[in-house]
Amino acid sequence: MNINEYGFVRVAAASPKVRVADCDYNVSEIKSMIDAAEDKNAQIICFPELSITSYSCGDLFFQTALQQKAVEALSDLTGFMKEKPSLIAIVGLPLLLKNSLYNVAAVISHKGVLGFVPKTYIPNNNEFYEKRWFAGSRDLNDFFTEINGESIPVSFDGMIFHTPFASFGVEICEDLWMPVPPSSKLAMQGADIIFNLSASNELVGKNAYRKSLVLQQSGRCNAAYVYASAGCGESSTDLVFSGATTIAENARLLAEGKRFSLDNEMIVSDIDITALRSDRLKNSNFIPPREKSVPEIACALEAVCVERLDREFNPHPFIPSPEKEDEHLSEVFNIQTAGLAKRLLHTGVKTITIGVSGGLDSTLALLVAVKTFDLLNLPRQNIIGITMPGFGTTGRTYNNALELMKSAGVTVKEIPIVNAVTQHLKDIEHDINFHDVTYENAQARERTQILMDYANKTGGLVVGTGNLSELALGWATYNGDHMSMYGVNTSVPKTLVASLTRWIADTQMEERPRKILLDILDTPFSPELLPADKEGKIAQKTEHFIGPYELHDFFLHRMLRYGDPPKRICFIAQHAFVNRYPPEEILKWLKVFYKRFFAQQFKRSCMPDGPKVGSVNLSPRGDWRMPSDATVRLWLDELE
Repeated sequence: MNINEYGFVRVAAASPKVRVADCDYNVSEIKSMIDAAEDKNAQIICFPELSITSYSCGDLFFQTALQQKAVEALSDLTGFMKEKPSLIAIVGLPLLLKNSLYNVAAVISHKGVLGFVPKTYIPNNNEFYEKRWFAGSRDLNDFFTEINGESIPVSFDGMIFHTPFASFGVEICEDLWMPVPPSSKLAMQGADIIFNLSASNELVGKNAYRKSLVLQQSGRCNAAYVYASAGCGESSTDLVFSGATTIAENARLLAEGKRFSLDNEMIVSDIDITALRSDRLKNSNFIPPREKSVPEIACALEAVCVERLDREFNPHPFIPSPEKEDEHLSEVFNIQTAGLAKRLLHTGVKTITIGVSGGLDSTLALLVAVKTFDLLNLPRQNIIGITMPGFGTTGRTYNNALELMKSAGVTVKEIPIVNAVTQHLKDIEHDINFHDVTYENAQARERTQILMDYANKTGGLVVGTGNLSELALGWATYNGDHMSMYGVNTSVPKTLVASLTRWIADTQMEERPRKILLDILDTPFSPELLPADKEGKIAQKTEHFIGPYELHDFFLHRMLRYGDPPKRICFIAQHAFVNRYPPEEILKWLKVFYKRFFAQQFKRSCMPDGPKVGSVNLSPRGDWRMPSDATVRLWLDELE
């Protein structure tokens, strides 16, 4: 498959073995790593600072012999690259320009050296005395230098290199550590990827800080950041270099290499250029500065075809990793609680009604309500939990609803709806044996009417239970469970509802309520609007009709968070769910997702207030403003 067609570019960060001042040996190792990168279908590879000569040459940099040999070695490497049209290499060397020596990065493609980027900030501290040898780029003006008869551009303020698939910029080591790194300007002017050629020595604790700089800068720049530092073979007279390599994308660590290796080390990863550009598109402040722009260089680069992407996609993007679970889930729970608390304080209301079905969504909403009332020092008895058994209610969910409310210490009300709905169906002349949408929605609206009227009776408000995934798919009865006076789960997707409820059960519950919550978590998703089967078990299972929620949550995240088109979502989903869902099933449910998402926007256009807890939300007053009558044809045509 052609990964470039789907918006990805494969990059590599390499730290080769070197010998101090031995250019021939160093270039030989660089060539072997370029071959290895080509075998891995990498399209751009970055080597460390001064990698042709090695970084730790000291006053040998003043020697004309070393300076000239570095240029000869560069020419040798340039000839080697002529047969590699699908690869660009970035290497470091000392270069004499206008009577001063500069620490530069050379960008090489099969067309030759495309440009030289000098280091901007030259350190002069207890560890590095580079100002002894090198001038900074700000001492230059843009110009061209001639090597072997070819005129090559040099920029004092960086360059943007444009390939058919991505644009990139280069900075060198110390540049990253400055208050305003050159990469910030490069990103603002269109660089999707920043490459850093570095020679950063090791000290206790330095690696963690260095990695945090890479991650933070990639996040600030909405860019990928590829970092390659000097390692094995550098002089250890006073300092030790570990060969640290890191690839980050928008504050996310994609790959990290082995340090202190005695061998050549290389990491490879695929950069999601489409996602990066989507984030920039949504950021109205991401515009080029008014001052003079940096030179821009066109780079020829062929596409590559690979068997699969060299990066992982989280199939559950809304669920935090285990190491961040406590922090993130407690934050979600606190946001929900704070939102409801503010609404109660603002309205002066001291009671609420909530429909408790024994299902997962109403369970989480009840837990949020209990915590809110404890926070406000209101008695839990002011939470009126109402269970409303209907035609499809099973013994399992009914008993779980009652036990949950009792264990929580809220007021328990049971108001069956069978008689009322039966009378209503008679009134509208609908056959009660015809189990269509009218039969189902009559029950949902009867329950909502009970909740609303009971809230009026007690001077309270209705807390809604519907979640983000149901809103996306329109899996709610209009003016039934679709409506409330405040929806605490409104931006919590189904996969996160389950994770959050399980976390609450494991961390905040005693044994009895914990067992109830675990059984609720084990219950199939269902609105229970159709009669149970012959064994009294749930017959109407939601995921049989609309598809797995984990797929729909993944689709929703890619569509809203990154603006991905259907073809790309399908492609990425196949990688995220490999060996779990066959491609044809992913395609089937993706079509369902788009059809329902477009057809059901009218329900989202008038949804109740509710707190935003994450980066994806469907509130018509905030993150998602879509006409209710937009057509889905364009999206379905792409999938066809």
